[in-house]
Amino acid sequence: MRIRFTKMQGAGNDFVMLDETRGSLGLTTAQYRFLADRHFGVGADQILSVLPSPAAGIDFEYVIHNADGGEVEQCGNGARCFVRFVREQGLTAKEAVKVKTLSGVIEPRMQADGRVTVNMGAPVFELARIPFEAQGLSPQVEGSWQKWPLVLDGQPQATPLFMAVLSMGNPHAVQLVEDVDRAPVLQTGPLIEHHERFPRRVNAGFMQVVSRRQIRLRVYERGTGETLACGTGACAAAVAGIRWGLLDTRVEVSTRGGLLTIEWSGQLEAPVLMTGPATTVFTSEIEVPDVF
Repeated sequence: MRIRFTKMQGAGNDFVMLDETRGSLGLTTAQYRFLADRHFGVGADQILSVLPSPAAGIDFEYVIHNADGGEVEQCGNGARCFVRFVREQGLTAKEAVKVKTLSGVIEPRMQADGRVTVNMGAPVFELARIPFEAQGLSPQVEGSWQKWPLVLDGQPQATPLFMAVLSMGNPHAVQLVEDVDRAPVLQTGPLIEHHERFPRRVNAGFMQVVSRRQIRLRVYERGTGETLACGTGACAAAVAGIRWGLLDTRVEVSTRGGLLTIEWSGQLEAPVLMTGPATTVFTSEIEVPDVF
C-alpha cells in the first residue's frame, strides 16, 4: 500500500501526518511502527491522523499513535502541527479549529507570528482519572499541593522519588531535578513509565527551575522514549511548579528542541494555554508493507 504523508515537527517533537478525511487507511499497529521507524520507515515520535468531523460543532477528529504503534489520548506539540497541516492541505481556512481527541476537545489557533496556541483544557488532579494508584502512600506537602513518593524497581526502599502526578489528557509524573542535563532520564524514565502504580503507564518529566518564569525540561514519553519536546509534558511541569509555589502563571519552558510558552492562572478548573512553533518539513509518499 502506497500512502501520502507530511513530515512535521514542533520544537523537535516530530510527526508523520496522515490525511484520512476521505477514508480510513486502515493501518495496523505494525504499520504505525513501520512509519515511525527511523531506519526503515519515515521516522517520527508519533503518527497523527486527521479524520473528518465526528459531530456538529467539531471541525476534525485527531487520532494519535506513538512510535510503538499504540494509540494514546493526547499530544500537545502534535496539536499545533495539526492546525497548520489542515490549513496547508486546504482542509480548512479557519485560524482556529475544534478538534476531538480521545481525552476531549481541544482548540489550536494560529497566531500572527506563525506560532500556534492550543487551549489544552484544565489539568486533571483526581487520581482515579489520571490514573494513579496511591493506596498505602502518604504524600508530602509542597506549596498548596503535594508530591507523591515513588520507589523504583532496583532502587533502595529508603530513597523514593517525590513527584507531581496529574493528567493533561494523558498521564504525567513530574519531578524536580537540580540539573536537567545530568538527570538520569534514560535510566529512570522507563522505570517510571512502567511503574505498577500507573495502570496505563505514564510520561516521566524531569524539571529544572531556572527562575519563577523559566524552567528547563526533559520528558521520557510513554511508548516513545525521550523526545526533544513534549507539549503536554511542558503543560504538566508548569502546572506542577505553579501549584508548588515555585513558578508564576506564565512560564517559558526550554526543551532540547525549542521553547514553549505555558500559561495557567492556577485556578483548578482553568484551562492551560500552550504556545509554540509548528513546522512542515516535507511531503512525500511511502510504500507500507502489508505483512511484517
